[in-house]
Amino acid sequence: MVLVLLGLFGVPLAVYQQWLDVPARWNPWAPLDIRATPNLLTPFKLWRLEDDPVLCQQALTTSPLRFTALPDSSPAVDCPLQNTLRVQASGVRFSSSFIATCPLAAAFALFERHALQPAAQEVFGQPVVRVEHVGSFACRSIAGSQRRSQHASANALDIVGFHLQDGRRIRVLRDWPGEGEAARFLRLVHKGACASFNVTLGPQYNAAHSDHLHVDMGLFRMCR
Repeated sequence: MVLVLLGLFGVPLAVYQQWLDVPARWNPWAPLDIRATPNLLTPFKLWRLEDDPVLCQQALTTSPLRFTALPDSSPAVDCPLQNTLRVQASGVRFSSSFIATCPLAAAFALFERHALQPAAQEVFGQPVVRVEHVGSFACRSIAGSQRRSQHASANALDIVGFHLQDGRRIRVLRDWPGEGEAARFLRLVHKGACASFNVTLGPQYNAAHSDHLHVDMGLFRMCR
């Protein structure tokens, strides 16, 4: 029992106090490196970014994401925004810039590098160059409930499609129901999003999501 307790509490304490030297990717207190292959510690490192804008922006320096940090504000009644960025571009272009919490932006950067582009290369042999979305911030509640949507804090993004390097356009509404390359690609993207974001909801969730992938960094994990 003593050995078990030592392992559970002693080792993390030793790493935190830097008494024990471990590789950064296996050190829960080391800053998140977007380039590193995600592992069991990645969700914890993402969680640490929620209330630490400096640490979060440090993580984003390891990605190609282009952004502008925004001051905390209340653009709508009952919908304050904290630790947010204006995301302009990344390794991909966006249909428009959007406001995102810094952890959501970091999760997107992980998704782009470790899920989206690998899926595009696997299925099409070429990269995605543009991501189409229909917004991140909307001061509203979840449809049919009194609970605030993650969109109300710019902690969610709705993705409707992708453009490939050769000009092909992949649309969730049109291509998800099919059985060809585009459908296979979208299912790989959905699976990868589930690993990168806390919540991923696609067309199989309900009719309201038939035309987009909803991703967010809410408190609970869900992949539907």
